[in-house]
Amino acid sequence: MKHEIRYGKADVKVYRTYAEPLTGITAIPESPFNGRENTLAAAEIEVVVHGTEFLDAYTKGDNRRVVATDTMKNFIHAISLTARARTLEEWLLEVGTAFLDTYPHMERLTLLGRELPFPPAIVPGEDGFEASDRLFSRERCDAGTARLELARDEAGAVRITDHESGRRDLQLIKITGSAFADFARDEHTTLPERPDRPLYIWLTVGWRYADASHAVLGDPARYVAAEQVADLTNAVFHEFVSLSIQHLVNEIGARMLERWPQLAEVSFDAQNRLWDVGSESADDPRIKTYADPRPPYGHIGLVLRRD
Repeated sequence: MKHEIRYGKADVKVYRTYAEPLTGITAIPESPFNGRENTLAAAEIEVVVHGTEFLDAYTKGDNRRVVATDTMKNFIHAISLTARARTLEEWLLEVGTAFLDTYPHMERLTLLGRELPFPPAIVPGEDGFEASDRLFSRERCDAGTARLELARDEAGAVRITDHESGRRDLQLIKITGSAFADFARDEHTTLPERPDRPLYIWLTVGWRYADASHAVLGDPARYVAAEQVADLTNAVFHEFVSLSIQHLVNEIGARMLERWPQLAEVSFDAQNRLWDVGSESADDPRIKTYADPRPPYGHIGLVLRRD
């Protein structure tokens, strides 16, 4: 038999105070984001170990080389205490590199991360309202994500063998300025054409760099912040009259590749969660109530790569 082994620790939530600030990123017209203080950085981290060094634990019950997953959890916290952690990707690289340096029998790692956003609360200040330097409010909507694949090269140095950054779980409703018409019709078609409709989508955006070092702040000016991607998505959705969700995500992807030449690929996973009409005003057709849609839902995917 051939064995393909993986094991690790998932759902390790880490709340780090006073990480290093993120500075030096390039501003874009679609976003006000230009960095963050990182007074509180929080993430859900998973480490997955690959390789054959732990085969005896599977085949013989011999655990002498097994690093307990509880040890992994403690190790992630210990490394996070001293990590720069300016971005999620850099945080994962620091944790993963420390694992491979500390445990030489670990051959390859997958590091997965999801930001747990805690933006500063807005409080009264001397000149009006301002962001607090000590109070933070948990947000439970969209967040940045990252995946790094790490391995040693022939010289023993840790290298990124694959990567992907993302912005997950965007939920956006546009009440006018979207359409879906002129689609194929046959005896099974009951959906009416809508020259103008509200459009509610759930969206995850992913991207890869041509040079993986840019994902981990090899050059901060080449780093693409997940906050900027969310803002660019909002800007395109706001201004673009789309004829379908497919049309919309292609436009967002084209804008991303235009805005960030350092990106090699962008990807989209979208769901059509358009609300059902509940009631409509007899006097003004713009005034409606809506209800959550009945399942199932439309599911749209797209990957754009440079030639």
